[in-house]
Amino acid sequence: MFGIKRTGRAGAIVALALGMTLVAAGCSGNTGGGDGDGGGDGGNLAVTFLPKNLGNPYFDTSNSGGEEAVDEFGGTYEEVGPTEASPTSQVQYIQTAAQQGVGGLVISANDPEAICDALDEARSAGVKVVTFDSDTNPECRDVFINQATSEGIAKVQVDLIAEQIGDAGQIAVLSASANATNQNAWIELMKEELAASHPDIELVEVAYGDDDDQTSFDKTAALLQTYPELKGIVSPTTVGIAAAARYLSTSEYKGTVALTGLGTPNQMREYVEDGTVTAFALWNPADLGYLAAWAAQALITGEITGEEGDSFEAGKLGSFDVGADGTVLLGDPFVFDADNIGDFDF
Repeated sequence: MFGIKRTGRAGAIVALALGMTLVAAGCSGNTGGGDGDGGGDGGNLAVTFLPKNLGNPYFDTSNSGGEEAVDEFGGTYEEVGPTEASPTSQVQYIQTAAQQGVGGLVISANDPEAICDALDEARSAGVKVVTFDSDTNPECRDVFINQATSEGIAKVQVDLIAEQIGDAGQIAVLSASANATNQNAWIELMKEELAASHPDIELVEVAYGDDDDQTSFDKTAALLQTYPELKGIVSPTTVGIAAAARYLSTSEYKGTVALTGLGTPNQMREYVEDGTVTAFALWNPADLGYLAAWAAQALITGEITGEEGDSFEAGKLGSFDVGADGTVLLGDPFVFDADNIGDFDF
């Protein structure tokens, strides 16, 4: 079973660890936050969440976790964001948050560099910046809340597709946008894992659905038409995997073309139960957002500065340590299948 961890306990769902190697270019060297001493305004617990795009079920779930945390520590929560996940679409929202004088900004970056200037300006104005799900270059924020190691999330997806297609045949990747930091890191490591451990699997194309349901649906159809021998699709994005499953579920390819990747149980339940999908992976996005909000609170109050070795309390999730490059890890990997998917509701 390729060493994949499976469990039916809801309490086991937390993330893989992400040790993503990022290019440290294009940003200023301000690592201590806007006021330079690492301390924050303990009274300004206004926290704004800025996902890659609005209307994305994954971010709806993660941001609900953030709102829960902000309510718990007595802050003010707001969610803003673009409708499309383009590299620079978040800039205006960062600028507005800084102008409004929020205490913390929690953001999933559409591009590692394109928003750095805006984030630097926000930090200079005293805003504490927490990235989650998809990081910027480390110099552009205070803390990154890491759902998974790049190596771990890549391997679990390769292991799943290899298991499902008998470790041989053509596969394709259906990704989000071409600029997504986390997607690109995972895909590069997936290629390395395939080359090293699965010589009989051929990756024929990486397609981009731009985290849009209809675009991802259409890209799935195009992949299947272009590659008649395709054995499987890996979609490391919750929008993409759900759209691909929707296409496969009513097509002639159901049961013959495997699909795996990263999805939420509520999105994927019907496709697992009807046999379109055997298994897929994810962390708990609600916990990811919850932890990110608590990290913002710890930065604002001065409990942490984002330096390696800092520690802080995150409500019901307990205590967390800040690692190298200001990274905080959520937890362990999890695979959903027909045996356990009914145990979860998110």
